[in-house]
Amino acid sequence: MIGVAAVSASFYGNAQSGASAPVSASVPAMASAANGGKTSSKAADRALRRKILTALADAKGMRAAGITVRATDGDVLLEGWVPEVAQIEQATRVAQGVPGVKTVRNTLTLSTF
Repeated sequence: MIGVAAVSASFYGNAQSGASAPVSASVPAMASAANGGKTSSKAADRALRRKILTALADAKGMRAAGITVRATDGDVLLEGWVPEVAQIEQATRVAQGVPGVKTVRNTLTLSTF
């Protein structure tokens, strides 16, 4: 009779630990997956921002020193200044030509200094 109780207790203990292990293991996995999504999204936004800044710097006739680029999930905001009026529209066209850009909002202003 003692042998049956011992086997029963060990089986119950194993069933309990086996049942709780996947639940506790899955919670951190889900949390890290959610954080990984945000981290990878931020990394993608930074990469897109760098591509746009490089494209602006490489564009013929473009002076991009006064331009700030913000990217969020493919939506781009151009802020700052350019020395010539034509460069305001040129900056929009250049940014739109970068792969991964969905929309471009241009708030650039003209500055002559």
